[in-house]
Amino acid sequence: MSSERQYPVVPAPRFDVPQEEAVERVQAFADRMTLRRTVRDFSSRPVPPDVIEHAIRAAATAPSGANLQPWRFVVVTDPERKRRLRKAAEQEEREFYERRASQEWLEALAPLGTDWRKPFLEDAPAVIIVFEVHKGPETPRPYYVKESVGIAVGFLLAGLHQAGLATLTHTPSPMKFLNEVCDRPPEERAYVVIPVGYPADDAMVPDITRKPVDEVIVEL
Repeated sequence: MSSERQYPVVPAPRFDVPQEEAVERVQAFADRMTLRRTVRDFSSRPVPPDVIEHAIRAAATAPSGANLQPWRFVVVTDPERKRRLRKAAEQEEREFYERRASQEWLEALAPLGTDWRKPFLEDAPAVIIVFEVHKGPETPRPYYVKESVGIAVGFLLAGLHQAGLATLTHTPSPMKFLNEVCDRPPEERAYVVIPVGYPADDAMVPDITRKPVDEVIVEL
């Protein structure tokens, strides 16, 4: 170890989990995550604010370029704000489905049954809009922004799922309208919109499967 380190350090955290227990823990986590599905039909049942706050707290522990943590999580629960969000998003989505999307892209989306209509932006009790934070008057230039924010979003989705909540990831394109809807400065750029809530009693999801592990893992 270098004796010329110029920044403060603390002992590395240790999690000495017995091997068998480690396997049980990660297997239980993986088993629970296999139940995660994208849900588009939400109940009006409210979500405890503390649940969302703790899920965001977990997301904010994600690694980031130079530890600059270039993310902002905007939680929208106000009905009028959600109405504005839906109206603006549907305007962009209609343009996408009717003019901008290639036929190949539309065919890839067809099995999921999606279209320009986004009622879940109003129906879900909460909507989290995740923003990338770039260089601004009070923020430094970040590094590996999309990679950092993407990891944080993964943590967020996993945390919400552990709490029994349903989510979906919505990425209207372009997303600049979200700065206006959410009153965010120009150095913040929308990354993803995540409706959060409990599934409606009659909620259905497409009958799709995940690739088996042996198709996605390479051991060398």
